Amino acid sequence: MYKWILPSLSEILAENQSSVAECSPAKAERQWRVSLAATEHLLLNTLAGASVDTTQGLVLAAPAPLFSQPKLTQSLQTVTFTAKPFNPLALMPFQMPGAIASVNEEIAPHESVLPLLPADPLGAEQFCLVFTDKFRLVLVLATHKNGKKTFSFSFEPEVVQQAWRSLGARVMLANPEFFARLDTLVQHYSPVAPDCRIIIEFSQLLLQELTEAEETKDSLIGTGDKEDKENNPCPIPKAQSPNPDVELLQAFAHEVRTPLTTIRTMTRLLLKRRDLDASVINRLKIIDHECTEQIDRMELLFKAAELETTTSAKSPKTQLTPMSLDQVLQQSIPRWEQAAHRRNLTLNVVLPQQLPTVVSNPMMLDQVLTGLIENFTRSLPAGSHIQVQVIPAGDQLKLQLSPQFGCKDSSKTAIPATPPIRKALGQLLMFQPETGTISLNIAATKHLFQAIGGKLIVRQRPHYGEVLTIFLPLEVSNKHKLGAKT
Repeated sequence: MYKWILPSLSEILAENQSSVAECSPAKAERQWRVSLAATEHLLLNTLAGASVDTTQGLVLAAPAPLFSQPKLTQSLQTVTFTAKPFNPLALMPFQMPGAIASVNEEIAPHESVLPLLPADPLGAEQFCLVFTDKFRLVLVLATHKNGKKTFSFSFEPEVVQQAWRSLGARVMLANPEFFARLDTLVQHYSPVAPDCRIIIEFSQLLLQELTEAEETKDSLIGTGDKEDKENNPCPIPKAQSPNPDVELLQAFAHEVRTPLTTIRTMTRLLLKRRDLDASVINRLKIIDHECTEQIDRMELLFKAAELETTTSAKSPKTQLTPMSLDQVLQQSIPRWEQAAHRRNLTLNVVLPQQLPTVVSNPMMLDQVLTGLIENFTRSLPAGSHIQVQVIPAGDQLKLQLSPQFGCKDSSKTAIPATPPIRKALGQLLMFQPETGTISLNIAATKHLFQAIGGKLIVRQRPHYGEVLTIFLPLEVSNKHKLGAKT
């Protein structure tokens, strides 16, 4: 039988390592998460100088795409393996059943989804194989019949090659032509031993991620359990937690983000086809946009929950560096305008003649600002106008969002703006009954801005409604005198 001939990836790593300890699912999953985070940072660092238009590596993953950073999705070719693939006809009702056989052949290796047989033991594993010019890496999280889980990883070229042989054999059985193309891609990244500096950098990133995870765990289970942790190398988390809603939010964000990422991947694969009707293309683009918007929201929710459960003053995810605000705004303003237009609002952005360099987190600033403006537009009635003004403020740059409601006729008496009704949902979320919107509350949003070096101030002003002001620190060596432009 197929499942007895081909080993799983966890079996390959177990054969090549002295020991792989089984432990509680929570422990193994935590190891998997922090290792993926370290891998993502390692890829971002090693690909920092590469053009986004050039393919710099290959990622084979299951059961869903693992990296969502634009730099990585544009620079890495991705193949996702799943035991529960989508029915192509569900997304392509205009095609006859005979077209199914050609779907994989027409999918570009840049973003492909391949099925696993139901009896394949790989269906019980989450894995990630990374191939770049600088290193090869395999990570595996396996679930065993006794309910235990194991996590293991390896940079050893021969181990990664064995993992690829086992995975590639499955592809060859299902689609020999696609296997030939995929094998050529794999062999393009020669199996050489990685530079020791790569291993050291990964180890440092892993230690940082593990430290943050342990601090998060300590804040959840309390410091009185240190003795239990020392006596039990794979402790089982306590049933009760001081912040159960935070844990629930983390789980919710992860569970929503994973299928949305898969749906977006499938949608983008369909958009690569050349035989689609224009109306179908438009609908697929809407699906892609909505998935991206909700994935970004889930990432913000997850990050906010993460900040609430860590005592670390600095972490690799909130490292602050000098960055070009002009580049961020050029990418963000069109999305802000679209968000306003969808809700029948108008938006005007006033910028200085020169935008200085600010100190923040390039990976998070765009997401946090876009999320804030998205929530801001949801709280305003149709027909409102939003002004976004960026002005210098001493050693900081001030970005202010202020709404204007209804008619601007000076002969009419201005009606005080009514603040939106908000109801608290646990520690981090709020709910607006009028719109059905769930979003981060003000305190959690302020924590996000603090994490990226900024400050958020919220004021309620008569006739203007809620005014949001964000302050970002300027780079010391780049404090310009700025004029205004629109």
